[in-house]
Amino acid sequence: MHNNLMKRCYAIARRAVGHGNHPFGALLWRDGEVLLEAENTVVTEKDFTGHAELNLVRMAGRRLDPEILTDSLLYTSTEPCIMCQGAIYWAGITKIVYGVSGASLAELQSAPWYVSSCDTFQRMHSKIEVSGPILEEEGMDIHRRFWK
Repeated sequence: MHNNLMKRCYAIARRAVGHGNHPFGALLWRDGEVLLEAENTVVTEKDFTGHAELNLVRMAGRRLDPEILTDSLLYTSTEPCIMCQGAIYWAGITKIVYGVSGASLAELQSAPWYVSSCDTFQRMHSKIEVSGPILEEEGMDIHRRFWK
């Protein structure tokens, strides 16, 4: 299950690139069904907060009851940044599965820092379960092509 849904997130990330954005995609899954999908829209919307996970959380907040969010899994092509981690926490989502680790992406981009999801959620004393990386090499291939 995780592999198939992660492949779908990677397809969403490639779709984001096709639309002129950064390669990130996310989906919300519950009871065997994909409820919502979202891609990165930073460039096309001229909005620095248009990350796939934040777009998904915004959409979910407008369309779904809080109980549904609590029982859902958020799949994302890349480990959420600290901004998206906060949004996920406040949305009440309790399970995250990511493809590419933030550490791997930071290394690729020679970024000076990254904050792991596990560290953030532990400091928040939250009960958010984080799983990943999943199919990381497939996701890294998307990032290597984009960020070169």
